[in-house]
Amino acid sequence: MASTIYEQVVEDIRSKINKGILKPGEMIPSESSLCKEYNTTRMTVRKGLALLTEGGYIYSVPGKGSFVCEPDHNRHILHFNEMDIIKEHADRTQLLEVNIISPTEELIKQLQLKRKQKTVVIRRLSYSQREPFAYDIKYLPYDKGKPIVEEVIQYATFPEIVAARMSLFSVKNELTIWVKKAQGEEIKFLKTEEGHPLMVIEQKLFDDGNKPVGWGKIYFRGEYCHLHAVSSFNDRIKRTF
Repeated sequence: MASTIYEQVVEDIRSKINKGILKPGEMIPSESSLCKEYNTTRMTVRKGLALLTEGGYIYSVPGKGSFVCEPDHNRHILHFNEMDIIKEHADRTQLLEVNIISPTEELIKQLQLKRKQKTVVIRRLSYSQREPFAYDIKYLPYDKGKPIVEEVIQYATFPEIVAARMSLFSVKNELTIWVKKAQGEEIKFLKTEEGHPLMVIEQKLFDDGNKPVGWGKIYFRGEYCHLHAVSSFNDRIKRTF
């Protein structure tokens, strides 16, 4: 399939940057020059330049033009899907609980709830060869008009669970990842010893108004979980097409 003109602008400039024809700090051709070169409109050129800016290839200086960025390989793309990690090892996933509870002080803080507002709690446990390796607990503000269906959430990701109440496109997912020693209910559900290393992945979901709509954590036994991230300028542009 033939590429659009703005994609040609992106690919040509990106290729020149990757080959060193355009070097960091060097100004790229002006919008008017690019319009003439590609026989297109200023709006089309600006769309291409916006993609290059978003991908970290160029930056603009008002009144002067656009310039090639210094490459930043400290930015990594992490493709995270909780159920992909679980399915890699799981023989089965057990839905332990779907319940409506009164919020704790921590839930009121994390989900910005009113003190008397009810909360939905979801607990799941995943097994590999009869050994539990992932304990998952999630919380959502209770909405009486939008019930949670147990059959749907047993194998759904957190954004998919929240998407039953709103468009998935409007959900922002914030991740925090750390390592801790097992204690309390983690020992009980994962059947491990106190102090066993766990990887914790905390998710907080926000709607398009930046209001929290979900909060949860997955506790993985350390030997079952690893994360992989890529630093690639090419991937940054491709994901925007």
